[in-house]
Amino acid sequence: MKKNDIELLEYLDRLFPEPGCALNFRNPFECLCAVMLSAQTTDASVNRVTPALFEAYPDAFALSEANIQDVENIIRSIGLYHAKAKNLLGLSKALVEEYGGEVPMDKEKMRKLPGVGVKTSNVVGAICFGIPAIAVDTHVARVSKRLGYAKEEDEPETIEAKLEKTFPKETHIRLHYQIILFGRNVCHARGPECAQCALTERCRYFKKSSSRIGKKS
Repeated sequence: MKKNDIELLEYLDRLFPEPGCALNFRNPFECLCAVMLSAQTTDASVNRVTPALFEAYPDAFALSEANIQDVENIIRSIGLYHAKAKNLLGLSKALVEEYGGEVPMDKEKMRKLPGVGVKTSNVVGAICFGIPAIAVDTHVARVSKRLGYAKEEDEPETIEAKLEKTFPKETHIRLHYQIILFGRNVCHARGPECAQCALTERCRYFKKSSSRIGKKS
């Protein structure tokens, strides 16, 4: 690793010494459902609907036989609830028919389930099975581009590959959570807390912002 990379890990360790997933779940099935539901909405919103969802449908067998309108009513407050309800039933049926109701440890198999993409499979694989991965959401993408680990035009899969090549495998899971927390608490999409950030010397956003301010003055 380069000096900047080591300094980033040390800085994030100081800021977020105990990072972790903000979603609430008790097993791989609930984790898979919660992560899938979190697409394009907040973890807090998901945590508000999953207690009722998991109480009504505690496993893949129960959810696979659910009435889709009942599921929609439970998750109605989160975004894209029509499609997500359909995917919940679809992935549950697939789990029952193909894997005995259990979530497969293989990420490629997970990605064949309805509504499960690269990000979801990476997150579930890391949380539930300890498979190293740096799942790329909007926070990870934004921070990576601002700090020069990715280009503006890079797709999530490209950013993931670049980050995982840069940092040792044993740091991937922890780093994933730390970058998300950094994006949520410091490096916001709008109005980032640059005055409180120790990474401004290498930040593209800060350099552009400083340049614009300098021109105006």
